[in-house]
Amino acid sequence: MKTLCMWLNNMNIRVISLAALLLLTSVAAVSAASDIWDKTFTRSDKVDHQKVHYHNRYGITIAADMYLPTHLESSKKYPAILVGTPYGGVKEQGAGIYAQTLAQRGFVAMAFDESYNGESSGQPRHVSSPDIFVEDFSAGVDFLGTRPFVDRKKIGVIGICGSGGFALTAAQVDQRIKAVATLSMYDMSRVIRNGWKDSTTPEQRRKALEQLGEQRWKDFASTSPLLPEGFPVEAVDSIPQEMDPISSEFWEYYAMERGHHPRSHGPFTLTSNMAFMNFPLMNYIKSISPRPILFIMGENAHSRYFTEDAFAMAAEPKELVIVPGARHIDLYDRVDMIPFDKLTSFFSQHLK
Repeated sequence: MKTLCMWLNNMNIRVISLAALLLLTSVAAVSAASDIWDKTFTRSDKVDHQKVHYHNRYGITIAADMYLPTHLESSKKYPAILVGTPYGGVKEQGAGIYAQTLAQRGFVAMAFDESYNGESSGQPRHVSSPDIFVEDFSAGVDFLGTRPFVDRKKIGVIGICGSGGFALTAAQVDQRIKAVATLSMYDMSRVIRNGWKDSTTPEQRRKALEQLGEQRWKDFASTSPLLPEGFPVEAVDSIPQEMDPISSEFWEYYAMERGHHPRSHGPFTLTSNMAFMNFPLMNYIKSISPRPILFIMGENAHSRYFTEDAFAMAAEPKELVIVPGARHIDLYDRVDMIPFDKLTSFFSQHLK
């Protein structure tokens, strides 16, 4: 459990088709196509892929991967879906799997790196901010809604793990988001402030905040914030024996061949935790109604209680889907377990 508590505190081309090319090259924000495939999953020949960049309202440059149906027609406008990464992940991992698969099914889909992380800008690196990470969803809506091939009245979002909480929080105030789906959701503010399954006592929280305050002075004096050690630079082939079950599960995905990516560091700067302790994410989840929410979780996910509690708090219309046999990380990348048919029908219905 000590290892778990430490983890929770620290975890914090194919050539583009002519139609798509004509559309994309008309937009200055779209970068030149690249032949380099740097994802953890296999490239599909049924979609067109393009790296794009745009700014959020803080002036940070967001890097994203846009996936387009190969049959995209210049005279039509398409529904779009924005996909957020698991907490500490990057767009080249699970979020990209979702975006590519949904593009195969007829949507414009985009996976993005959060501010200060991955290929997005922002200094110092690996800062985590509930406010800015929520803003990153709205910035993605800004970008998608100004593409000539996107119907801005038909934009939905998907949040995986920690970005599930950020997606819901963005939807509480951003009425342009017409439908929300979460998978293996984590409420990062809740777990950082209250501990695993709300086990932190007021005295423990007070001591943690005292330590974070002391750390801010150290960070200021050193000119750079303390960044806990992250996942190995190169993929490893085993899980350390001393790890608790939850940390072991994250290690299996992020540190091993399954999901390892060199830009996915894992933990965030230590003092990032202060903001989460002061920023509850889902106080206004009922206000998302009458826009729909689809909650998806694994039957055996250690994170089930976040989804179950959020589902109970949300107003109708809402739906809960439990994937038999799935753990938390299985909904990152297990395409045989991720209910893509359900996601497709959900967004097809509510973005029509």
